[in-house]
Amino acid sequence: MIAFESILQRIKLFHSLLSNPNNVCHMQPKLIFWSIVIALGGLLFGMDVAVISGAEQQIQKVWNLSDLLHGQALAAALYGTIIGALFGGIPAERFGRKTVLLWIGIIFLVSSIGSALATDVISFMIFRFLGGLGVGASSVVAPMFISELAPAKNRGKLVATFQFNIVFGILLAYLSNYLLSGIGPDAWRWMLGVLAFPSAVFVALLYFVPESPRWLMVHRNDYHTARKILAVSDPSGVDEAVNSIQHQVQEDRQQASLSHFFNRRYSKPIIMAVLIALFNQLSGINAIIYFAPRVFELAGLAKSAAFLQSAGVGLTNLVFTMLGVYLIDRLGRRKLMLIGSVGYILSLGAIAAAFQFGFLGGITVPVLVFLFIAAHAIGQGAVIWVFISEIFPNQVRSFGQSLGSSVHWVVAAIITGVFPIFANSTEIGPAKIFLFFMAMMILQLLWVLFKMPETKGVSLEEMENAIGCSETTEKTALAS
Repeated sequence: MIAFESILQRIKLFHSLLSNPNNVCHMQPKLIFWSIVIALGGLLFGMDVAVISGAEQQIQKVWNLSDLLHGQALAAALYGTIIGALFGGIPAERFGRKTVLLWIGIIFLVSSIGSALATDVISFMIFRFLGGLGVGASSVVAPMFISELAPAKNRGKLVATFQFNIVFGILLAYLSNYLLSGIGPDAWRWMLGVLAFPSAVFVALLYFVPESPRWLMVHRNDYHTARKILAVSDPSGVDEAVNSIQHQVQEDRQQASLSHFFNRRYSKPIIMAVLIALFNQLSGINAIIYFAPRVFELAGLAKSAAFLQSAGVGLTNLVFTMLGVYLIDRLGRRKLMLIGSVGYILSLGAIAAAFQFGFLGGITVPVLVFLFIAAHAIGQGAVIWVFISEIFPNQVRSFGQSLGSSVHWVVAAIITGVFPIFANSTEIGPAKIFLFFMAMMILQLLWVLFKMPETKGVSLEEMENAIGCSETTEKTALAS
């Protein structure tokens, strides 16, 4: 009931934020509702990712796990996300975005109940892996689905509601963990089981959402239904969108396939998707989200204070994600990435110095971690799913989204699997870990400065020409 009421409050909050004419340029109420419901996949994503931070130490004690096996037990979900991200685009192409999201909600429901009732580490890992499939698939399907419904002028903020839901889910998980942490040795089971409630709500609300109009046109040749949906979501641009897609489909009749996707024509968006996903995880964000209480305990905080500070991480993430959502269609994707990159470098460098030189007393490390989270939320957090969902043409968007998401989750799984070992190592320790993350963010800053294009306000059909991957552009390049 608490989770359901929180979801209703969040919907009201977003309706208030996005229904302001100054914020949304008179977006249609149904479009706002559809986007928020689809983005609920992000809420489940965020809760699934973060809820384990409160349970992981109890789980290690219950089954007496070594650091190596413990890391792998936690990474099981991330291994699932890799599979879900790699292959989530295939059923989304064949059966549609909405159908796949319905199954994702059911997967989350089964995973949360199974993980909470697990009797040994093997069954726990199996159910966590299943939940990871849902996370990985939702990171592919939900942003893509919203981007195909939204008009270009509002696409950034609408797709960014997915990220807002991720961080809201993270905050709910941290608060839930804090409230449940003192109820006894089975607290971890309740922490994991809470996810079942929003999963059921997500499945129910999806029945009120239509299929992607662009998928209907490209894969079902159903222009009549697609036009009706676009007339609601983008009434001023419906004719332009339909005509552009008709022209695109006639120009490129080759069936979308992996062999078609991995050719020279799409090399630029492929490289961009891989790099933004790679940098996202090399910032260390998942190390903080998964192990926030442990990081704060390493800094000398008491266990109860560490749980409360973890909730502060979730709140900071939420506030600055809302700011990122507000700014993404105003400043653009590239400027937010620049702001975030600078914030990453300063905060990660300061955290590394604090651990290296022992400046761990009081609120030093929590404040620096909050600054790091703020930099992530307004930069990478707000931009990554929007950017990846924009840069690929309609014909291969699901493959591109799968590629970017799978790279994201492969690196996340690696970092999560080795973090406990490195953090407890006398030779490496937290200082060197955060110094490494800072170095990676310097590389990200250089990429943003010299290579990352701006995609603000460009329609999905015009994006091919904007980033130089259209068939016409490719023929011109080959001719020259």
